[in-house]
Amino acid sequence: MTAGIVIIGAGETGGRAALALRDRQYEGPITLIGEEHHLPYERPPLSKTAMTTAEEPSPAVITSEAELAEKRIRHLSGVAVITIDRAARQVLLSDGRAISYEKLLLATGARPRKLAIPGAEKVLYLRHFGDALALRARLSPGRRLVVIGGGFIGLELAASAHEKGCQVTVLEMAPRILGRAVPAEVAAIVAARHRAAGIDILEAVGLVAIETEGQAHAVVLADGRHLSAETVIAGIGALPETTLAEAAGLATENGIRVDERLMTEDPAIFAAGDCCSFPHPVFGGRRLRLEAWRNAGDQARHVAGSMLGETASYDTVPWFWSDQHDETLQIAGLPDEGEQTVARDLGGTVLFFHLKSGRLVGASAFGPIGKVAREIRLAEMLIQARAHPDPATLADPTVKLKSLLRAEPAAA
Repeated sequence: MTAGIVIIGAGETGGRAALALRDRQYEGPITLIGEEHHLPYERPPLSKTAMTTAEEPSPAVITSEAELAEKRIRHLSGVAVITIDRAARQVLLSDGRAISYEKLLLATGARPRKLAIPGAEKVLYLRHFGDALALRARLSPGRRLVVIGGGFIGLELAASAHEKGCQVTVLEMAPRILGRAVPAEVAAIVAARHRAAGIDILEAVGLVAIETEGQAHAVVLADGRHLSAETVIAGIGALPETTLAEAAGLATENGIRVDERLMTEDPAIFAAGDCCSFPHPVFGGRRLRLEAWRNAGDQARHVAGSMLGETASYDTVPWFWSDQHDETLQIAGLPDEGEQTVARDLGGTVLFFHLKSGRLVGASAFGPIGKVAREIRLAEMLIQARAHPDPATLADPTVKLKSLLRAEPAAA
């Protein structure tokens, strides 16, 4: 019997890769290994519905035990891989077992970046379902929450906590929220929406310490202010989980370094999802690491094909979304590549296009999903086509984006 395919990491990327292998008619053994005692589940609900739903939440699983059994996917939960032996093509588990592989997929995800100031050991972080349950228990009307970090996770948690009746303050150490994730114009609109809801956002602040007495905390700022709260949570980014890869001698570069097929320099080992960086052909081979829900699924399906010998490059245009309050933030492409920004007024919601040397490289908008989703999807298709639309036409809301797509020649 063949050693089969072993997948380290039973999150969304690992779980969907296992399912995709069976969809592609792979018949060999598949072993899916995860440290959590859960089926593979989606993470976006952790900062949203898991916080706000009236009933006790459960993980948003992407499969079931019955489906895994029917597809002959061996799921080992609550166990960690502690060593990869590349010479023997084996992984050693924390319970002492050794499992051989023909091909190995690293879908190890990312871990929260930790705050490094005195008293930070009292700070909560959100990565797993258990983290969500612990934070949810602290959200109730009138309670004070300080969120450190004005990125996607921090702002989503702020909106969810506000919906639960908490008094919320967001602290951002950079000059503005959302950093390089979106252009300044979009960040300003998002910040205004949060402030209109009653959430305090303090930007360009310095953090000195977190002082704790009993169940009460005080976040001490560089300007001398003390912000009191019952709960402090940090969302200051994530680090790719590369520990196993590095110990096995695999190259890393802001994540496990893979090629356009998502293969490492070891032809038996692949990586996908939050843990890997890859060259993107649509953006001139720029090496990216994407922490995004759709990327997890897209790379899972692509790497399944690569492990089975397919040679296509992974070239899906990045797409991100973040629901905050009753609106959605959506981004297609890489706005930070842009040299010129063009605004299109959708009737109260503004869609921003980002161009580089005349080529559309990004689009972003914040507003009602009905006004944003379709337009961003069309912009995504224009980016994929490497389109060079006329800026004046982009700014004209009477011109349908679909017409620009039809007029665009096929990408080289």
